[in-house]
Order: sequence, then structure tokens, then C-alpha cells
Amino acid sequence: MTPAAVVALTSIALVAVASTVIGSFGVRFARNTSDFLVASRTVGPTANAGAISGEYLSAASFLSVAGMIMKDGPDALWYPVGYTGGYLALLLFVSAPLRRSGAYTVPDFAEFRLRSPLVQRVSTIFVIVIGWMYLLPQLQGAGLTVATAVPTLPPWTGAVAAGLVVIATVVFGGMRSITFVQAFQFWLKLTALALPALILVIYLGSDHRPFNRPAPPQFPTDTTVQIKTDVVLQVSQPVTFEATGVLDGQPVRGLVRWNTGEHTVLKNSRLTFDAGSSVPVPAGSPARDSSWLTPLSGNEEHPLVGIYSLIMACFLGTMGLPHVLVRFYTNPDGRATRRTAVAVLAMLGGFYLFPTLLGAMSRLYVPQLLVSGDTDAAVLLLPSAALGGGPLPTLIGGLVAAGAWAAFLSTASGLVVGVAGVLSTSPTLFRRGGVRDFRLAAVLAGVVPLGLALFATRMDFAQTVALAFAVAASTFCPLLVLGIWWSGLTDRGAVAGLLVGGVTSAGAVMVSLIGFNFAGWLGTLLGRPAIITVPLAFLVMIVVSKATSGRLLPDVSRLMLRLHAPERLGLSQDRARDLDEATPDLRKAE
Repeated sequence: MTPAAVVALTSIALVAVASTVIGSFGVRFARNTSDFLVASRTVGPTANAGAISGEYLSAASFLSVAGMIMKDGPDALWYPVGYTGGYLALLLFVSAPLRRSGAYTVPDFAEFRLRSPLVQRVSTIFVIVIGWMYLLPQLQGAGLTVATAVPTLPPWTGAVAAGLVVIATVVFGGMRSITFVQAFQFWLKLTALALPALILVIYLGSDHRPFNRPAPPQFPTDTTVQIKTDVVLQVSQPVTFEATGVLDGQPVRGLVRWNTGEHTVLKNSRLTFDAGSSVPVPAGSPARDSSWLTPLSGNEEHPLVGIYSLIMACFLGTMGLPHVLVRFYTNPDGRATRRTAVAVLAMLGGFYLFPTLLGAMSRLYVPQLLVSGDTDAAVLLLPSAALGGGPLPTLIGGLVAAGAWAAFLSTASGLVVGVAGVLSTSPTLFRRGGVRDFRLAAVLAGVVPLGLALFATRMDFAQTVALAFAVAASTFCPLLVLGIWWSGLTDRGAVAGLLVGGVTSAGAVMVSLIGFNFAGWLGTLLGRPAIITVPLAFLVMIVVSKATSGRLLPDVSRLMLRLHAPERLGLSQDRARDLDEATPDLRKAE
């Protein structure tokens, strides 16, 4: 094992140990249901903002944003813009009224607002679907990090280790425990990207290689690329290289020359390029550096529609993510909730400066990832590629690996808490919703996506997460916005909108994950369905509610008053406190 691998593996282990130790302090204070689910609603705005930022900055943010910027240029910036801007919509429309409802999950809010067991059950199903979709790339990212840092270890070892640490932390400490852990992990992740970015900018200041050359990127050194999945590459300038494998449908062993155009390479092929050779890029991506700097320069069909759909999914999907919403329930009141959302906007905005910078530098120093398709590993490989050998790049690489590991653990912990909270309080699955039910639900919430992560094909993390955002935006965004701001919503309208938005968006997601490729408008809308499914869900909820207006609750005006009246009037209600009165103290239960 190389020194760099030893340092990276040690850093990963230290993060796991530190997270467990810090989480153990929360266990000392976790005594009842309210502690496990919403930390007894005592988390202040600053601490909660750190914890939210820690769990929100996932594999997509830490690894994939830089990789997609490396590949697609400015078009990839819509991902961090959308991830950050979603908190503005959450701040304006949802955060404070949702906190005043006294609920701590979306199904609880649905039951409070509509008093319908059917709406609650449908909401529970979609919370689980969204949570597991979001957990999948986190666990796969843990496997990628371990396999990249220590090539002798298979990816499944990282996924299993991350899953076990997350499940243990949540089972024994709940929300109290992961609050401390996620705040620590945010600052670790910020340091793990900011410090390498600043060092690389200073160290490479004399390297004046331009980004705007009217030519493809070049390999800085002799490079061998192992192709792990079938790929179609685009060549804008003829290139000659050594190859072993199947290229353009023909077995090849020896020297190959590619002319301009698209070329197919099957998995397990091996390509060796000389230093200074032109880099083939994935088909559809900008092939020349000058076009890489220009927005909408790829070969993607209907790019503007895809961008508008991505923005809609990210802006409106944030308010439907279970691990995000459960965090806002931990604030003591609506005012603290709004202050938390503002602080999160500032933290996320500062964080995303650094993956953007690292993604641009990756195009110069690790262009081989464009050929192999492993652009998610750009942040992990950049320090050693740019700085060469020696202790400095080895230590920086270990720091980056530690930050990546923290990203997976923090986001996965929040997702497991969110899904477990919904499962444990579902009257269909568990009887009382107490501490023991929460622990059983946490194991179930973590084990199922871990099993999926071991067998599912890995996509770009940002793309997988964006699909989860699309489902959240098509289901819970209409439910929350209309439920909070429109007194005319009925239970039948809510169920119809949830099913239509959820089935259409989830169906499109499944088609994308399975790997079916369609050309034209159909391919664009299946890959990014929110621009159709979100308005459709809103429309169905409104139309069906109008048609079933006789099912409006007689006290709907009082419910709306509770959502919008300040807490000092004493109209709020705490669902977690009700559960504590119905279940024994943890110390007595054990």
C-alpha cells in the first residue's frame, strides 16, 4: 500500500471515529422520543444552520459538482445554484408555518392539515422513496472514495463501512447525536475543499495554461486510462494512442488513430496516450476548451428546457426533502427557523465557491477522467496530479478523502433520521412511535439502501440527486405550499396530486436509472421531468380540491390561523411532546 493510500485510509478512519465519539455525547442527552426525533426543539439557529449545511452538502456537492464543471463548464453551475436557491423558497413559503404546525415530518403535517389517514400513508411512501433515492449516491460515493484512495480495496467496503457507522450513530443517539456530528462535519468539509483550493491557486500561480484555447484539453503526462463502462467519446482533433480492447466494434491491440467524430469504447478496454495528446471527451460535452467556457455549448438537445427543469426541481424540491425538513422542526420557534434558513444560504454560498474552482483546475490536471467517465473522482485525484509527489500532496489528499467521507456520513445520517422518523410514527407499521420503534425503523431505513448501493449501477452523483429533487418537487412542494397558503385544499385533492406528481416523476426517474436513452423532447423530459410534473401536480391538486370542496374541514380557518400566527399567541402544538406523554422515558424503558 502506498504512503498516499495509508494517509487517505487513516484520514477516513479518523473521521469515522471522530463522528462516533462526538455522537456519543449526544447519546447522553437523548432520553425520550422528542430528543430522538427533533432534539426536543431546542437547537438554536447557528448550530442548526451548521448541522443543516453539514447534512445537505452530500456526495453531489463535495464530489460531483467539481466533476460536472470539469466536464460541462458553466452549464454545471446550475446545480449548486439550484441547491442553494432552494433554501430561499423554503424560507419564503414553508419554514416558519411548518414549524408552527407542531409536526416533525411531512406525513404528520398532512395529518394535521387534512386529518386524512390516506394522505398520511401516501406521504409516508414518498418520504421513503425520496430518502432511499438520496441515500443511494451517498453510499456509492463512500465506496468510490475508498476505492480511489486505496485501489486495493473494492468499492463495497466503503459503502458497508459508511452504512454501519451511520446506522449505529442514529440508532443510539437520534437527532440529538447527529446534530453535534453534522455541525462538526460541515466545517471539516469546508476546510477539506477550501484549503486545497487555496494551496493550488498559490502553488500553481505561475502555471499560465489558458482555459480559452480553441483546442481540446491535453494530457499533461503519459496517461493510461482503464475504461470501466461502455462509453461514447467525441474527438475534435485527430489523436493517436495505444489501445487494448474493443473500439468502434472491433477488437484492437496496438496503435490506433482516431479522426474527428464519435467513437465507441467498450468496458475493460485500456487506452494509453502520450503527453500532449488531445483528450477525447464524452459525447455531448464541449470538446474544445473555448467552447467549454461558453454556456450551452454542448450537443445536448433542448438544453434550455433541461436547465429550466433542473432549476425548478432544485428550487422547489428542497422543501420536500425529508432530511432537510426534519432539521427545521428542531428549532424552538418560527423566528428561529427563518434565521436558520438565512444562515444556511450564506454557508452554502461560501462552500460552493471551492468545488467550482477545483472543477476548473481538474480540466487541466486530470483530464483522463473525461475519458474514463469517473469525473466524480476529480477532487480526490487533483492534489497529487497538480502538485506531484511528496508529503504536501499526500497530506492534502488525505484531507480531501476525510472531507468526502464526512459528506457521506452527515447526509446519510440526516436521511436515515428523516426516513426512520416517518416509519416509526406510521400507525400502519409501528404501534406507538416510541424510542424502540425509532431504533428498529432506523435499522430498516439504513439497511435497504445499503443493499441497493451494492448492486445498482452508479451514475453521476449530481444527476442522481437531481432526480430525487424532481420527485420531491412534484409531490411535497405542492402539498406544503397549497396546504400552508390555500385553505381550499382537500384530502382528495392532496392524494390525487401526490399520486399524479409522484408516479409521473418517479416513472421518469426509473427510466433514467435503468438506462433507456431517447432522443428529442422525450429524452429531455424523461431526464429532467420537473418542468412537466411539478405544474401537473399543482394543477391536479387544485382542480380535484375544487371538485371536492364539500370535504373541506369545518375548522380549516382555525388550522390556517395556527400556521401563520406568531408563537407568542400560544396557538402552536408540539406533536413530539404528545408522543413523549404516550411513551415512557428512555431510562425507564431500558
